[in-house]
Amino acid sequence: MESYKQQFIEFMVRCDVLTFGDFVTKSGRRTPFFVNTGRYSKGSQLQRLGQFYAAAIVDQGPADIDVLFGPAYKGIPLVVTTAMALATDHQRDVSFCFNRKEAKDHGEGGVLVGHTPTAGERVLIVEDVTTAGTSVRETVPVLKAAADVTMAGLIVSVDRQERGLGEHSALTELASEYAMQTFAIVTLEEVIEYLRGRTVDDRVVLTDAIHGAMLDYRAEYGAV
Repeated sequence: MESYKQQFIEFMVRCDVLTFGDFVTKSGRRTPFFVNTGRYSKGSQLQRLGQFYAAAIVDQGPADIDVLFGPAYKGIPLVVTTAMALATDHQRDVSFCFNRKEAKDHGEGGVLVGHTPTAGERVLIVEDVTTAGTSVRETVPVLKAAADVTMAGLIVSVDRQERGLGEHSALTELASEYAMQTFAIVTLEEVIEYLRGRTVDDRVVLTDAIHGAMLDYRAEYGAV
């Protein structure tokens, strides 16, 4: 496993973004793990997070990207910090934009903030986590309404690798639906593989009991 993936998994644990226990997802599924990117709350954390997104884009993403797009609201800080990290660490100065939840009817108006997309530009969506792909399906029409852009791809922090609307994972469904590449900084499988029995700051995060619950969850809802 690549070093940036290992570092990212430990980073999520230390920030209490990746936690284990008994949770209920927005879709109503009971899950033994939860990824809450809303817990990133410091400038240093956000800066580091952008570096992980940028590293994954360079390592796994499409070579040609003109614009990064962040769906409101969690996608807004993500797209900004990722654009900064791409420019600073990888000398890739890419434009970015994000959307408002409601169209502005004064000033410059519209629903997009930042770069104004133009026809033919290749857009990469920067998201936190997607289970059913709802936010992506809501925001692609916003981008298409602004200009005849090409959807280059979607990156999320963690691929939960569970069924979306059908039998395939949400990322697989979105890749097929929009003819774009979808990928994650890490997958759930990589998280399980790396953390099982490993100590992070002198604490075993993924115990045998939690590991068993994770496997049961994957057996019930897992997809590729």
